[in-house]
Order: sequence, then C-alpha cells, then structure tokens
Amino acid sequence: MINLQFFPSRRIAFYMVRLFLTRSLAVLVALVAILMMLDLLGNSGEILAHPGNGDAELWRYAGLRIPQLIARFLPFSVLLGSLIAFAGLNQHSEIISMKAAGISAHQIIAPLIVAAALIGAVHFVFVERVVTRANAALAAWTQVEYAPVPPAANIRNNIAIAQGDDLVFVRLVTGEGDNVRLAGINVYDRSGGTLQRTISAARGRPAPGGGWRLENATLFDLATGRLQRMAAVEFGRDIDPIQFSLANVSPDEQNFLQLRRSIAELEAADRATAMLEANLWHKLAGPASTILMPLLAAVAAFGIARSGQLMVRAVIGMALGFAYFVADNFALAMGNLGAYPPFLAAWGPFLLFFLVGEAVLIRTEE
Repeated sequence: MINLQFFPSRRIAFYMVRLFLTRSLAVLVALVAILMMLDLLGNSGEILAHPGNGDAELWRYAGLRIPQLIARFLPFSVLLGSLIAFAGLNQHSEIISMKAAGISAHQIIAPLIVAAALIGAVHFVFVERVVTRANAALAAWTQVEYAPVPPAANIRNNIAIAQGDDLVFVRLVTGEGDNVRLAGINVYDRSGGTLQRTISAARGRPAPGGGWRLENATLFDLATGRLQRMAAVEFGRDIDPIQFSLANVSPDEQNFLQLRRSIAELEAADRATAMLEANLWHKLAGPASTILMPLLAAVAAFGIARSGQLMVRAVIGMALGFAYFVADNFALAMGNLGAYPPFLAAWGPFLLFFLVGEAVLIRTEE
C-alpha cells in the first residue's frame, strides 16, 4: 500500500528537526567565531590606529560585522548541519529502520525542509531588520577610517556623478534635499572631453541661488598652470541634490522596500536598474536557498553505511551544495552585468538545483 502522508510520525519528525537545528546552529556558531577572530586579526590594527580608539571600538566593529557573517554563512551552515545529521542517522542505521517501517525518502527529509523554510524566513527578517543597518553603519565608519561618524542620516560614501562633460566625485554625502552636505569633493571641469580645470573642496552645500557652494576650495587651471585657493566657489548649477541620493545605491545597505523605492526613482530618472533588480530578487532567493540544503544533502542519508560509501555520499552532498553557491554567485554577477534577466539571475540557480536534488533523490531512493 502506498504511503501518501507528507510527514513521518510526529515523534520522528521532531527528533529529526532537533538533530538538524542543533547541528546547524553549532556549525554556524563555530564558523562565525572563527571568521570573526580572523577578521579582527586583520583589521584591529586599522581600528586602533585612530587616536582614541580602544576595546570599545573593537567590540563595536565585531557587533557590526557578526550580523554580516551570520547572514552570509547561514545557508552554508544549514548545508553542513544537514550533512552531519543525515550522516549520523545513516551511521546508526536509523534511516534503514525508517525505510523498513514504510517511510519514503521524501517523508524522511520533509521535516527538515519545513524547518529550513522557517530558518529562511528568519534569515530574511534578520537581513531586512539588522544586516542592512549594520552594513550601512559599518560602511560609513570604514569610510572615515574608524573615526567618529558625523551624526547625520542617509550617509552615502564614494559618490560619482556626471553632469554633461563634467565629473564630480564626493567622498561623503549626508542628508537629503536642501539639507544635503558634501565632504571631500573633487570636480573635473571638462569641455569637449578635454580637462580644463580641477576643483577640490573640503565641504559643499546647496547654494541659495541654485548650484553648489564649495567651501575651502582649491582651483587648478590646466591652461595657465595656476593654482588658486579660495574660501568658497560656486559650481554645478544644473546638479540637483537628488542626483547624489541616486548616484550610489547599495543593495546591501537597503531593505527590500527601500531598494524597490530606489529602483522606482532611478527608473523615473531614466537610469539603468538591472543590477539593482537582480539584487532585489536575490533578497528573496538568498534566504530561500536554505530550503534547498536538506534536499542537496539528502544523498548522504541513504545507502548502507556498512558499504563504505557513506563518506563518498557526504562528499557528493557537499559538492552539490558548493556547486549551488558557485552557480548562485555566477548568476548574480551575470545579472549585475546585464547578461542575465534580473529574475533569472536571482532564481535560476535555485530552480536548477531544486530539480537536480529531486532528480538525484528520486533516481537513487524512490
């Protein structure tokens, strides 16, 4: 008689979910701890190099960096946790006992799929509420070389815009609208593609009559070779403050709704958005990848442990997981370049490896 139940018994389901969660959590904690220590070893010198920085700044850096590490390595930890749980169940002949009781391979991995889906939902919320803010705060702090960050909202770093032939580079932008403030400005004034003069300024703000007032400026005229220092100079009458807001949209520093709003603003300004759209879809596909991990690792669950092929099966499961991460990064890179449509760049690897995992499971066990 065919067993049409989706789950095994309640006791078996909770038992397998407990094994899966504890092992995935243990792998995640170990990975984050090791990588955080290595990260601190590489960056503590730069953090402490700024006068006044000490242990508090090191802890602050760790507090901003750990959410990034958790978000990045959570799917990988779920993969390893699944492999460890399945290998243990196989080694102790528990999988054989379940199959002898009439439980199918899909029923065996079903509780882990559901648990992985819940982990993916938590992952999405964690990225939206915590990681994006940590990314923005760490980027702003890194840009000022771990000095105190100016108390301003909407901090953006390394902005580059083109206005006609002119190029404008700004190290730090804070505020919005008429309250925009610039720091570290370099203007390359060109005519017909030929550089005429350069302007460097410490600070800038919107001028009352339009354009921008650059303070503490240095002007160099290439035609005369003259270097002139000025208390203030006005430039860029046609540059709107919103151009600095849209010039450098970082998907890692905006949540799903903010990024979708930025894409709409860029589309209204007739700017390219393919890269941002791919990252927008990947904000959903990335956390959803945890659902795949038990399916790709399931190859380690089956087969007779005494046959000596348990290690081979575990390696195959790990190889499938690594192949997914490689394909995911490759597809996202192609989406950023515009070679793949945004939706395909984000969801293509997920759909492909879901089919691969199902094919391997059905072919070998069902």
